[in-house]
Amino acid sequence: MSRPTILLITKDPTMPQLLHATAPPSSTILTASTIVEGMKLWQTTPPSLIVCEGSPQSMIPLLEFSRQTIPFLPIVAIGEGNSVRDAVAVLRAGAADYLVKPVTPEELQAVVTRLLHQPSTEAVSASQDRFAQIISVSPQMNLIKQLAREVAATDATVLITGESGTGKELFAQAIHAASPRARGPLIALNCAGIPEPLLEAELFGYQQGAFTDAKHSKPGRFQMAEGGTLFLDEIGEMSAAAQAKLLRVLEDHVVDPLGATRSQKVNLRVIAATNEDLPARIKAGQFRLDLYYRLNVYQLRIPPLRERPEDIEAILMVFLERARRERGCPIRAIAPEALVLLKHHDWPGNVRELHNVVEWLTITCKHPTIQPDHLPPSVRTPSAHHGAQREPRFSLLDLGLSLEELEKRLLQEALDKTAGNVSEASRLLKISRNTLRYRLAKHHLRPNHS
Repeated sequence: MSRPTILLITKDPTMPQLLHATAPPSSTILTASTIVEGMKLWQTTPPSLIVCEGSPQSMIPLLEFSRQTIPFLPIVAIGEGNSVRDAVAVLRAGAADYLVKPVTPEELQAVVTRLLHQPSTEAVSASQDRFAQIISVSPQMNLIKQLAREVAATDATVLITGESGTGKELFAQAIHAASPRARGPLIALNCAGIPEPLLEAELFGYQQGAFTDAKHSKPGRFQMAEGGTLFLDEIGEMSAAAQAKLLRVLEDHVVDPLGATRSQKVNLRVIAATNEDLPARIKAGQFRLDLYYRLNVYQLRIPPLRERPEDIEAILMVFLERARRERGCPIRAIAPEALVLLKHHDWPGNVRELHNVVEWLTITCKHPTIQPDHLPPSVRTPSAHHGAQREPRFSLLDLGLSLEELEKRLLQEALDKTAGNVSEASRLLKISRNTLRYRLAKHHLRPNHS
């Protein structure tokens, strides 16, 4: 193999010497004392392997950045103390291995040698994981991604709600790619982007002679999505007539092309998305209640960017890294004062707006570090909604789970974080061991014996 480059991030003065003694003789070793310094070195000289010492909270942004830029770049995490909870946290975030200090030369050499020679099939698998390509470090988004992964394995109809620019289409694509229908087509239709007189023809197709300009028969989006998934974006803009026909498709799995004398059976999954308040449109008589219930089998609400400010830096750095690779963008970092301004902005356009800010910076900023005066005026100006009036509005009710489902998920997460240790899980949940055992039995969950 070519000369590997190993990036070591540590404050321990003994670690560089230990790594030099255990790494392959041909290795180039770069050393940084902080993750920020390490990421700057990374952008100058892409590493083959990263060895990083720190807490899970400090390492997870690095793991997220790695997953978005170089999928499955092996990262070895080194932690203080033998904490199962810390190990589980960093491994679930994408670390290839977890070592506990003090690290012996033998175990470090074994891990480094294995990871430098591991096959590349994992990288290919990661690049095909659409959920891994949705940038997030916040608990809200990571939970939504987990729920989306679970529903992807079923054939249930999914309703994705959220403001414009939050990534609803990305979730639809990820659900399809992770579903049993992944081999079939994903057909998308923006219900707001097609004039109402043409919407039914686009959805259901038409037969030759069905209307004046119908010189040839044309299949609709339902027929085109046979065996796969139909993604209906901006479903709230659908006309009343199209809503009635869509309801029949969801109920009977048949479509009636315009001008046809016979119905056609279809086999597909429907994922719908909207930035509208559908219950409000129902009250206004603009959306059918029965269709809403058919679509709302499983709802995913994608939180706006202002409710998850911890995602802003991760998204920004990934966008900048892509710009650096594609166009030679000189920006390598952002000053803390500038990041504060970004986190205080309301982001009415959400991730799409943040992407536009990055595009603006790649054109106007000629410095390696983004300073406050480099940001566009719209971001530098304090939002009228910032302050006490604007608090994060993430709500557990938005997940669409019953109390029983929520309790079961909380118990399962506690078991996962503690590797099934009842004592640690009970402390994490702040309940007694007996109460935890009772609730685990109630939900048919089985911990490790402890």
